[in-house]
Amino acid sequence: MKRFLVILLRNPLSLLGVALISLVVILAVFADFIAPFPEHKGAVVEFLHANKPPSAEFIMGTDLVGRDLFSRLIYAYRVSLVLGVVVLGIATPIGAIVGLLAGYLGGWVEFVLMRLTDVFLSIPPLVLAIAMMGVLEPTLMNAMLAVTAMWWPWYARLVYNIARSEREEGYVLASEVIGASAWHTAFREILPNCLPAIITKMTLDLGFVIIIASSLSFLGLGVQPPTPDLGSMVAEGARYLPDSWWLTVFPGLAILVAVFGFNLVGDVLREILGADQ
Repeated sequence: MKRFLVILLRNPLSLLGVALISLVVILAVFADFIAPFPEHKGAVVEFLHANKPPSAEFIMGTDLVGRDLFSRLIYAYRVSLVLGVVVLGIATPIGAIVGLLAGYLGGWVEFVLMRLTDVFLSIPPLVLAIAMMGVLEPTLMNAMLAVTAMWWPWYARLVYNIARSEREEGYVLASEVIGASAWHTAFREILPNCLPAIITKMTLDLGFVIIIASSLSFLGLGVQPPTPDLGSMVAEGARYLPDSWWLTVFPGLAILVAVFGFNLVGDVLREILGADQ
């Protein structure tokens, strides 16, 4: 914690990253209390206020059916964060276990697991997600499954490289000499040394997951209306540029703030955790 505070105070961009992520998380968690029109997150129609530019009443304007854009952005942050946390919460353990077993056990286990990983890595991530969503019904759950299917191989490759280099270290050999099981050596000795890299990558990947999920929604394959989603809001507003510019600009800026914040925080964690290695 002391090192974290020192690095934050030394680097203004680090403070900016923490501030941006804190803002996004607070807005998402307390959306029901912060949003001026919480009912506008759903299928609400108020044509009296339709397509109004930013004003004192609607600080980011309204959409084509009169819903407050600021309120919908806040709830869209909640959807994006939930999706990112769930995707990484599933993909990271799967990839870490695959990479750990392949890197430590070697032999045919390494060959089978890493060739399977290479097959997934050979397919462009967004193309794989689009292909899956083309078969599945476009829902939030299926979007999570599609993004998870494309994300675990990166963690498998990361942990595999670390585990393969660590398996010849003295502490691993000592664990084997005293009769520790392969399970104990892999998960109690090698895995803790992989955690700094995993945590850093997870922080950086949260922003990229938001981009991929927004891209799917932009193409109409992700979260479906009336559920607010950043990608679908950008896609809807793009048809009315430049007259109704606020429909696209503010959701685009919301994506930028989240991704930029997670990248800055990831750089801080890389510096802090890297110092411990």
